[in-house]
Amino acid sequence: MITVRIKQIWKQFISISILVTFLLPPLFASSDRLTNVGTTAAPFLEVGVGSRAIGMGGAFVAVANDVSAMYWNPAGLCRIGYGEAVFERVEWLADINFNYLGAAIPFGRWGTAGFFLNAMSVPKMEVRSVDYPDGTGEEYDASSIAVGLSYSYALTDRFSIGFTGKYISERIWHEKTSSIALDIGTLYNTGLKGLRIGAAITNFGPSMQMDGSDLIIYYDADPSIDGNNDRIMGKLITDEWPLPLNMQFGIAYDVFNTKFSRLTVAVDAFHPINNTESINTGCELSILNMLFARVGYQAIGQQDTEEGLTFGAGIRYKMFGQSNIKFDYAYADFGLLEYVSRFTLRLDF
Repeated sequence: MITVRIKQIWKQFISISILVTFLLPPLFASSDRLTNVGTTAAPFLEVGVGSRAIGMGGAFVAVANDVSAMYWNPAGLCRIGYGEAVFERVEWLADINFNYLGAAIPFGRWGTAGFFLNAMSVPKMEVRSVDYPDGTGEEYDASSIAVGLSYSYALTDRFSIGFTGKYISERIWHEKTSSIALDIGTLYNTGLKGLRIGAAITNFGPSMQMDGSDLIIYYDADPSIDGNNDRIMGKLITDEWPLPLNMQFGIAYDVFNTKFSRLTVAVDAFHPINNTESINTGCELSILNMLFARVGYQAIGQQDTEEGLTFGAGIRYKMFGQSNIKFDYAYADFGLLEYVSRFTLRLDF
């Protein structure tokens, strides 16, 4: 009986996966408007967190029921019901390293608080110039860090609100900049067979401007005059660039949710300031709340994107009779840039 039920569930999962992957993308044709790509600072803030969410195509704003909600929608933190920690390491595109560490702690009726550290680093490269095309003997690198706190509170048994405040710092060799940002999210459970609605505004904060010793130059005020001081110390001033502000809205629905299995489908709509609007969509199949399969599609309708199909899997294992350890994997296709695989370890306590 259970075997027959599993086969039926698997067929439904495959059918929805085909719909998500192949039928929805053609419905969103790209427009001819300018995209503003590359006009914001701190682009590492746009790298999604959590193999579970990425396996679902990044459609997680209305799901947001694990510790990665601090990234997608902080309002979901208070719906976890237990403490949870996460560690993720990703070999990002172009040999860039991406790391995320976070934890959420519930305080009963007082809500749930969390903290995280998000870091991206670029490997060292040789400094080259017009005079020294083979290198000057020096090396430079770059790094980006965000550290923050999240808080979520359930205003009612169905409606919750959450906030994330973060400090952001970026460095390129001897230049650096910093800023602060705020995320605000809401999550509403309609009570209609698991239908949830979520919305969030992320990365709201002041612009960033690079400064440092690399910008110091020597200037000759009038090259036509001999004998004047041709090494007047000056400093270049860089432009200010805004943070990657993004407004997003999502819905999630449990197609079925039984003692043995659950199938969740989700759709998110994104409105960033540095790109065209797009849609992420995905689904997750849970078997015995222990084995998980996921599939999704990212950036539907976005111009000139290399993002696309995603899929993933996960396993949940009980340790010491109380805590659960969860291991998730996700694959994301990036077209000409090939693909990114990521592994995430979560532990509840």
